[in-house]
Amino acid sequence: MLLKFLFWFSFIIIFYSYLGYGLLIYLLVRLKRWFFKSKQQQIPANFEPGITLVICAYNEAGFMHRKIQNSLDLEYPAEKLNFIFISDGSDDQTPEIIRQYPRIQLLHQPGRRGKVAAMNRAMPFVHTPYVIFSDANTLLNKACIKEIVSHYVDPAVGGVAGEKRIISREKDRAAGAGEGLYWEYESFLKKLDSEFYTVVGAAGELFSIKTDLFHQSAEDTILDDFVQSMQICKDGYVMRYEPNAYAIESASTSMKEEQKRKIRISAGAFQAMIKLKDLFNVFKYPVLSFQFISHRVLRWTFCPVSLFLFFLSNALIVYREGARIFTLLLIAQLVFYAMAWTGWIFASRDMRVKAFYIPYYFMFMNLSVFIGFYRFLRKRQTVAWEKSARRHEN
Repeated sequence: MLLKFLFWFSFIIIFYSYLGYGLLIYLLVRLKRWFFKSKQQQIPANFEPGITLVICAYNEAGFMHRKIQNSLDLEYPAEKLNFIFISDGSDDQTPEIIRQYPRIQLLHQPGRRGKVAAMNRAMPFVHTPYVIFSDANTLLNKACIKEIVSHYVDPAVGGVAGEKRIISREKDRAAGAGEGLYWEYESFLKKLDSEFYTVVGAAGELFSIKTDLFHQSAEDTILDDFVQSMQICKDGYVMRYEPNAYAIESASTSMKEEQKRKIRISAGAFQAMIKLKDLFNVFKYPVLSFQFISHRVLRWTFCPVSLFLFFLSNALIVYREGARIFTLLLIAQLVFYAMAWTGWIFASRDMRVKAFYIPYYFMFMNLSVFIGFYRFLRKRQTVAWEKSARRHEN
Protein backbone atom coordinates (compact mmCIF):
# COMPACT_ATOMS: atom_id res chain seq x y z
CA MET A 1 0.00 0.00 0.00
CA LEU A 2 2.82 2.39 0.90
CA LEU A 3 4.66 1.63 -2.33
CA LYS A 4 1.60 2.41 -4.44
CA PHE A 5 1.01 5.62 -2.50
CA LEU A 6 4.61 6.70 -3.16
CA PHE A 7 4.25 5.70 -6.81
CA TRP A 8 1.10 7.72 -7.46
CA PHE A 9 2.15 10.63 -5.27
CA SER A 10 5.46 11.00 -7.10
CA PHE A 11 3.76 10.59 -10.48
CA ILE A 12 1.26 13.36 -9.68
CA ILE A 13 4.06 15.70 -8.51
CA ILE A 14 6.10 15.14 -11.68
CA PHE A 15 3.12 15.46 -14.00
CA TYR A 16 1.73 18.55 -12.28
CA SER A 17 5.12 20.29 -12.08
CA TYR A 18 5.90 20.04 -15.78
CA LEU A 19 2.56 19.63 -17.56
CA GLY A 20 -0.37 19.74 -15.15
CA TYR A 21 0.18 23.29 -13.97
CA GLY A 22 0.46 24.50 -17.56
CA LEU A 23 -2.85 22.84 -18.43
CA LEU A 24 -4.53 24.14 -15.28
CA ILE A 25 -3.37 27.74 -15.70
CA TYR A 26 -4.44 27.60 -19.36
CA LEU A 27 -7.97 26.56 -18.33
CA LEU A 28 -8.08 29.20 -15.60
CA VAL A 29 -7.07 31.90 -18.08
CA ARG A 30 -9.79 30.76 -20.48
CA LEU A 31 -12.34 30.92 -17.66
CA LYS A 32 -11.11 34.35 -16.67
CA ARG A 33 -11.56 35.57 -20.24
CA TRP A 34 -15.05 34.12 -20.30
CA PHE A 35 -16.29 35.57 -17.00
CA PHE A 36 -14.26 38.76 -16.83
CA LYS A 37 -14.03 40.28 -20.27
CA SER A 38 -11.46 42.98 -19.64
CA LYS A 39 -11.28 46.12 -21.71
CA GLN A 40 -7.91 46.84 -23.21
CA GLN A 41 -6.42 49.96 -21.69
CA GLN A 42 -5.77 52.76 -24.11
CA ILE A 43 -2.20 54.02 -24.05
CA PRO A 44 -1.96 57.82 -24.36
CA ALA A 45 0.04 58.87 -27.40
CA ASN A 46 2.25 61.08 -25.24
CA PHE A 47 2.95 58.42 -22.59
CA GLU A 48 6.74 58.41 -22.75
CA PRO A 49 8.04 58.60 -19.18
CA GLY A 50 11.71 58.85 -18.33
CA ILE A 51 13.59 55.55 -18.40
CA THR A 52 17.03 54.53 -17.18
CA LEU A 53 18.68 51.46 -18.67
CA VAL A 54 21.05 49.86 -16.15
CA ILE A 55 23.66 47.38 -17.38
CA CYS A 56 26.00 45.45 -15.10
CA ALA A 57 29.10 44.33 -16.99
CA TYR A 58 32.05 42.27 -15.85
CA ASN A 59 34.94 41.76 -18.30
CA GLU A 60 32.76 42.11 -21.38
CA ALA A 61 35.29 43.97 -23.54
CA GLY A 62 34.81 41.58 -26.44
CA PHE A 63 31.10 42.35 -26.66
CA MET A 64 30.85 45.84 -25.16
CA HIS A 65 30.93 47.92 -28.37
CA ARG A 66 28.09 45.85 -29.76
CA LYS A 67 26.06 46.04 -26.53
CA ILE A 68 26.45 49.82 -26.32
CA GLN A 69 25.51 50.38 -29.97
CA ASN A 70 22.49 48.13 -29.50
CA SER A 71 21.45 50.21 -26.46
CA LEU A 72 21.89 53.52 -28.28
CA ASP A 73 19.79 52.25 -31.21
CA LEU A 74 16.73 51.56 -29.04
CA GLU A 75 13.62 53.37 -30.28
CA TYR A 76 12.77 55.89 -27.57
CA PRO A 77 13.15 59.67 -27.27
CA ALA A 78 16.82 60.32 -26.55
CA GLU A 79 16.09 63.05 -24.02
CA LYS A 80 14.00 60.61 -21.95
CA LEU A 81 16.38 57.66 -22.03
CA ASN A 82 19.37 57.48 -19.69
CA PHE A 83 22.11 54.87 -19.57
CA ILE A 84 24.09 53.63 -16.57
CA PHE A 85 26.77 50.99 -17.10
CA ILE A 86 28.48 49.47 -14.05
CA SER A 87 31.77 47.66 -14.58
CA ASP A 88 32.88 47.07 -10.99
CA GLY A 89 35.80 44.66 -10.77
CA SER A 90 36.42 44.50 -14.53
CA ASP A 91 40.14 44.25 -15.22
CA ASP A 92 39.99 44.17 -19.02
CA GLN A 93 39.15 47.08 -21.36
CA THR A 94 35.45 47.22 -20.45
CA PRO A 95 35.60 50.56 -18.52
CA GLU A 96 37.77 52.19 -21.19
CA ILE A 97 35.35 51.15 -23.93
CA ILE A 98 32.35 52.56 -22.06
CA ARG A 99 34.14 55.89 -21.52
CA GLN A 100 34.26 56.34 -25.29
CA TYR A 101 30.49 56.97 -25.33
CA PRO A 102 29.52 60.34 -23.78
CA ARG A 103 25.79 59.46 -23.49
CA ILE A 104 26.56 56.70 -21.04
CA GLN A 105 27.17 57.24 -17.35
CA LEU A 106 29.91 54.89 -16.18
CA LEU A 107 30.16 53.62 -12.62
CA HIS A 108 33.36 51.75 -12.00
CA GLN A 109 35.40 50.70 -9.00
CA PRO A 110 38.24 48.16 -8.85
CA GLY A 111 36.74 45.82 -6.28
CA ARG A 112 34.32 43.13 -7.40
CA ARG A 113 31.45 42.46 -5.02
CA GLY A 114 28.95 40.90 -7.39
CA LYS A 115 25.98 41.99 -9.45
CA VAL A 116 23.67 42.71 -6.52
CA ALA A 117 26.14 45.14 -4.97
CA ALA A 118 26.54 46.81 -8.35
CA MET A 119 22.78 47.21 -8.75
CA ASN A 120 22.42 48.58 -5.23
CA ARG A 121 25.18 51.08 -5.96
CA ALA A 122 23.62 52.17 -9.25
CA MET A 123 20.09 52.85 -8.03
CA PRO A 124 20.83 56.19 -6.23
CA PHE A 125 21.93 57.49 -9.65
CA VAL A 126 18.56 56.61 -11.22
CA HIS A 127 16.30 59.70 -11.33
CA THR A 128 13.60 58.44 -13.67
CA PRO A 129 10.29 56.85 -12.55
CA TYR A 130 11.11 53.57 -14.24
CA VAL A 131 14.27 51.53 -14.62
CA ILE A 132 15.13 48.68 -16.97
CA PHE A 133 17.82 46.10 -16.17
CA SER A 134 19.58 44.09 -18.85
CA ASP A 135 22.60 41.81 -18.97
CA ALA A 136 25.73 42.93 -20.77
CA ASN A 137 25.89 39.84 -22.99
CA THR A 138 22.42 40.23 -24.52
CA LEU A 139 20.99 42.24 -27.41
CA LEU A 140 17.59 43.95 -27.15
CA ASN A 141 15.01 44.48 -29.88
CA LYS A 142 14.60 48.13 -30.86
CA ALA A 143 10.99 48.46 -29.69
CA CYS A 144 11.52 46.85 -26.28
CA ILE A 145 11.34 50.05 -24.24
CA LYS A 146 8.08 51.20 -25.81
CA GLU A 147 6.58 47.76 -25.32
CA ILE A 148 7.63 47.65 -21.65
CA VAL A 149 6.53 51.20 -20.84
CA SER A 150 3.04 50.60 -22.22
CA HIS A 151 2.19 48.38 -19.23
CA TYR A 152 2.82 51.17 -16.73
CA VAL A 153 -0.40 52.89 -17.78
CA ASP A 154 -1.96 50.46 -15.29
CA PRO A 155 -1.08 51.68 -11.77
CA ALA A 156 -1.29 48.12 -10.43
CA VAL A 157 1.77 47.14 -12.48
CA GLY A 158 4.99 47.32 -10.50
CA GLY A 159 7.26 45.73 -13.06
CA VAL A 160 7.49 44.15 -16.47
CA ALA A 161 9.41 41.03 -17.47
CA GLY A 162 10.76 40.80 -20.98
CA GLU A 163 11.27 37.60 -22.93
CA LYS A 164 14.53 35.71 -23.10
CA ARG A 165 15.32 34.23 -26.49
CA ILE A 166 18.13 31.77 -27.12
CA ILE A 167 19.81 31.88 -30.51
CA SER A 168 19.19 28.47 -31.98
CA ARG A 169 20.19 27.28 -35.43
CA GLU A 170 20.16 23.84 -36.96
CA LYS A 171 23.90 23.58 -36.50
CA ASP A 172 23.73 24.60 -32.83
CA ARG A 173 24.99 22.12 -30.31
CA ALA A 174 23.03 20.15 -27.71
CA ALA A 175 23.28 22.89 -25.08
CA GLY A 176 21.60 25.43 -27.35
CA ALA A 177 18.90 23.00 -28.37
CA GLY A 178 17.90 22.04 -24.84
CA GLU A 179 18.23 25.54 -23.45
CA GLY A 180 16.16 27.05 -26.26
CA LEU A 181 13.37 24.49 -25.92
CA TYR A 182 13.22 25.04 -22.17
CA TRP A 183 12.85 28.82 -22.58
CA GLU A 184 10.15 28.43 -25.23
CA TYR A 185 8.05 26.46 -22.74
CA GLU A 186 8.85 28.92 -19.95
CA SER A 187 7.75 31.82 -22.17
CA PHE A 188 4.44 30.07 -22.79
CA LEU A 189 3.87 29.63 -19.05
CA LYS A 190 4.84 33.24 -18.33
CA LYS A 191 2.23 34.51 -20.79
CA LEU A 192 -0.42 32.48 -18.98
CA ASP A 193 0.83 33.49 -15.52
CA SER A 194 0.78 37.17 -16.48
CA GLU A 195 -2.74 37.03 -17.85
CA PHE A 196 -4.03 35.05 -14.88
CA TYR A 197 -2.48 37.31 -12.23
CA THR A 198 1.28 37.93 -12.29
CA VAL A 199 4.54 36.63 -13.68
CA VAL A 200 6.31 34.50 -11.06
CA GLY A 201 9.78 35.99 -11.26
CA ALA A 202 11.67 37.86 -13.96
CA ALA A 203 14.83 36.91 -15.83
CA GLY A 204 17.79 39.25 -15.45
CA GLU A 205 18.35 39.44 -19.20
CA LEU A 206 15.56 42.03 -19.43
CA PHE A 207 13.15 43.28 -16.79
CA SER A 208 11.84 46.59 -15.55
CA ILE A 209 10.43 47.96 -12.30
CA LYS A 210 9.09 51.18 -10.88
CA THR A 211 12.14 52.90 -9.45
CA ASP A 212 10.58 53.65 -6.07
CA LEU A 213 9.72 49.95 -5.60
CA PHE A 214 13.34 48.80 -5.77
CA HIS A 215 14.41 46.69 -2.81
CA GLN A 216 18.05 46.81 -1.79
CA SER A 217 18.93 43.13 -1.69
CA ALA A 218 21.53 41.56 0.55
CA GLU A 219 24.81 41.24 -1.33
CA ASP A 220 24.79 37.45 -0.92
CA THR A 221 21.61 37.18 -3.02
CA ILE A 222 22.22 34.77 -5.90
CA LEU A 223 19.01 35.17 -7.94
CA ASP A 224 18.66 38.93 -7.62
CA ASP A 225 16.26 39.27 -10.56
CA PHE A 226 13.86 36.65 -9.21
CA VAL A 227 13.91 37.93 -5.63
CA GLN A 228 13.57 41.57 -6.71
CA SER A 229 10.52 40.90 -8.87
CA MET A 230 8.83 38.71 -6.24
CA GLN A 231 9.38 41.36 -3.56
CA ILE A 232 7.39 43.75 -5.74
CA CYS A 233 4.57 41.20 -5.93
CA LYS A 234 4.67 40.90 -2.13
CA ASP A 235 4.18 44.68 -2.00
CA GLY A 236 0.82 44.25 -3.70
CA TYR A 237 1.80 44.99 -7.30
CA VAL A 238 1.87 42.66 -10.27
CA MET A 239 4.58 41.83 -12.78
CA ARG A 240 3.49 41.75 -16.40
CA TYR A 241 5.07 39.71 -19.18
CA GLU A 242 5.85 41.37 -22.50
CA PRO A 243 6.99 38.93 -25.23
CA ASN A 244 7.45 41.78 -27.71
CA ALA A 245 10.28 43.09 -25.54
CA TYR A 246 13.02 40.53 -25.75
CA ALA A 247 16.67 39.94 -25.03
CA ILE A 248 18.60 37.74 -27.43
CA GLU A 249 21.29 35.62 -25.87
CA SER A 250 23.63 33.13 -27.46
CA ALA A 251 23.46 29.57 -26.19
CA SER A 252 26.11 28.12 -23.94
CA THR A 253 29.03 26.69 -25.87
CA SER A 254 28.72 23.31 -24.16
CA MET A 255 26.67 21.37 -21.63
CA LYS A 256 29.49 21.94 -19.13
CA GLU A 257 28.96 25.69 -19.41
CA GLU A 258 25.20 25.24 -19.21
CA GLN A 259 25.62 23.07 -16.12
CA LYS A 260 27.41 25.90 -14.32
CA ARG A 261 24.39 28.12 -14.96
CA LYS A 262 21.84 25.54 -13.86
CA ILE A 263 23.69 24.66 -10.66
CA ARG A 264 24.00 28.33 -9.77
CA ILE A 265 20.30 28.87 -10.43
CA SER A 266 19.41 25.81 -8.34
CA ALA A 267 21.53 26.98 -5.39
CA GLY A 268 19.92 30.41 -5.69
CA ALA A 269 16.45 28.87 -5.78
CA PHE A 270 16.83 27.37 -2.30
CA GLN A 271 18.15 30.68 -1.01
CA ALA A 272 15.25 32.52 -2.66
CA MET A 273 12.66 30.27 -1.01
CA ILE A 274 14.04 31.25 2.39
CA LYS A 275 14.16 34.95 1.53
CA LEU A 276 10.59 34.74 0.20
CA LYS A 277 9.23 32.39 2.87
CA ASP A 278 6.21 34.65 3.43
CA LEU A 279 4.92 33.56 0.03
CA PHE A 280 4.18 30.12 1.46
CA ASN A 281 1.35 31.76 3.44
CA VAL A 282 -1.58 30.85 1.19
CA PHE A 283 -3.99 32.77 3.42
CA LYS A 284 -2.11 36.07 3.02
CA TYR A 285 -1.17 35.61 -0.66
CA PRO A 286 -3.68 33.05 -2.01
CA VAL A 287 -3.20 33.54 -5.75
CA LEU A 288 0.48 34.50 -5.61
CA SER A 289 1.29 31.53 -3.35
CA PHE A 290 -0.55 29.18 -5.71
CA GLN A 291 1.52 30.38 -8.67
CA PHE A 292 4.79 30.52 -6.73
CA ILE A 293 4.48 26.97 -5.38
CA SER A 294 3.07 25.45 -8.57
CA HIS A 295 5.41 27.07 -11.09
CA ARG A 296 8.62 27.28 -9.06
CA VAL A 297 8.79 25.54 -5.71
CA LEU A 298 7.69 22.07 -6.83
CA ARG A 299 10.32 22.01 -9.57
CA TRP A 300 12.98 23.09 -7.08
CA THR A 301 12.08 20.64 -4.31
CA PHE A 302 9.63 17.74 -4.66
CA CYS A 303 9.99 17.03 -8.36
CA PRO A 304 13.66 15.89 -8.41
CA VAL A 305 13.05 13.66 -5.38
CA SER A 306 9.83 12.36 -6.92
CA LEU A 307 11.72 11.16 -9.99
CA PHE A 308 13.80 8.87 -7.76
CA LEU A 309 10.75 7.70 -5.75
CA PHE A 310 8.72 7.10 -8.90
CA PHE A 311 11.32 4.74 -10.34
CA LEU A 312 12.13 2.99 -7.06
CA SER A 313 8.51 2.38 -6.05
CA ASN A 314 7.67 1.22 -9.59
CA ALA A 315 10.55 -1.28 -9.58
CA LEU A 316 9.59 -2.67 -6.15
CA ILE A 317 5.93 -3.03 -7.12
CA VAL A 318 6.91 -4.98 -10.23
CA TYR A 319 9.30 -7.14 -8.19
CA ARG A 320 6.65 -7.97 -5.60
CA GLU A 321 3.47 -8.12 -7.69
CA GLY A 322 4.46 -8.19 -11.35
CA ALA A 323 1.27 -6.31 -12.33
CA ARG A 324 1.10 -5.71 -16.09
CA ILE A 325 0.39 -1.97 -15.98
CA PHE A 326 3.25 -1.33 -13.56
CA THR A 327 5.57 -3.48 -15.66
CA LEU A 328 4.76 -1.43 -18.76
CA LEU A 329 5.34 1.81 -16.83
CA LEU A 330 8.69 0.52 -15.57
CA ILE A 331 9.72 -0.37 -19.11
CA ALA A 332 8.68 3.11 -20.26
CA GLN A 333 10.86 4.64 -17.54
CA LEU A 334 13.81 2.46 -18.48
CA VAL A 335 13.45 3.50 -22.12
CA PHE A 336 13.29 7.15 -21.09
CA TYR A 337 16.44 6.88 -18.98
CA ALA A 338 18.19 4.95 -21.75
CA MET A 339 17.35 7.81 -24.10
CA ALA A 340 18.66 10.32 -21.54
CA TRP A 341 21.87 8.31 -21.21
CA THR A 342 22.24 8.21 -24.98
CA GLY A 343 21.60 11.94 -25.07
CA TRP A 344 24.42 12.42 -22.57
CA ILE A 345 26.77 10.43 -24.78
CA PHE A 346 25.88 12.56 -27.79
CA ALA A 347 26.10 15.79 -25.75
CA SER A 348 29.55 14.84 -24.49
CA ARG A 349 30.56 14.65 -28.13
CA ASP A 350 28.87 17.99 -28.76
CA MET A 351 26.22 16.46 -31.02
CA ARG A 352 22.55 17.36 -31.22
CA VAL A 353 20.02 14.55 -31.75
CA LYS A 354 16.44 15.67 -31.19
CA ALA A 355 15.13 12.30 -30.05
CA PHE A 356 17.59 12.20 -27.16
CA TYR A 357 18.34 15.75 -26.05
CA ILE A 358 14.87 16.34 -24.54
CA PRO A 359 15.05 13.46 -22.00
CA TYR A 360 18.72 14.24 -21.41
CA TYR A 361 18.08 17.95 -20.76
CA PHE A 362 15.17 17.07 -18.47
CA MET A 363 17.40 14.81 -16.36
CA PHE A 364 20.24 17.30 -16.56
CA MET A 365 18.05 20.03 -15.02
CA ASN A 366 16.87 17.81 -12.18
CA LEU A 367 20.35 16.53 -11.34
CA SER A 368 21.53 20.15 -11.23
CA VAL A 369 18.99 20.74 -8.44
CA PHE A 370 20.70 18.16 -6.20
CA ILE A 371 24.14 19.67 -6.85
CA GLY A 372 22.78 23.17 -6.30
CA PHE A 373 21.18 22.09 -3.02
CA TYR A 374 24.51 20.66 -1.88
CA ARG A 375 26.27 23.92 -2.73
CA PHE A 376 23.58 25.89 -0.93
CA LEU A 377 23.95 23.81 2.23
CA ARG A 378 27.74 24.07 2.14
CA LYS A 379 27.58 27.77 1.18
CA ARG A 380 29.86 27.06 -1.76
CA GLN A 381 27.93 29.00 -4.39
CA THR A 382 29.57 32.39 -4.84
CA VAL A 383 27.36 35.39 -5.53
CA ALA A 384 29.88 36.71 -8.06
CA TRP A 385 28.84 35.50 -11.48
CA GLU A 386 31.28 33.11 -13.11
CA LYS A 387 31.14 34.00 -16.77
CA SER A 388 29.91 31.21 -18.98
CA ALA A 389 31.34 30.92 -22.46
CA ARG A 390 28.67 31.68 -25.07
CA ARG A 391 28.57 31.98 -28.81
CA HIS A 392 28.12 35.53 -30.01
CA GLU A 393 26.63 35.88 -33.43
CA ASN A 394 28.41 38.09 -35.92
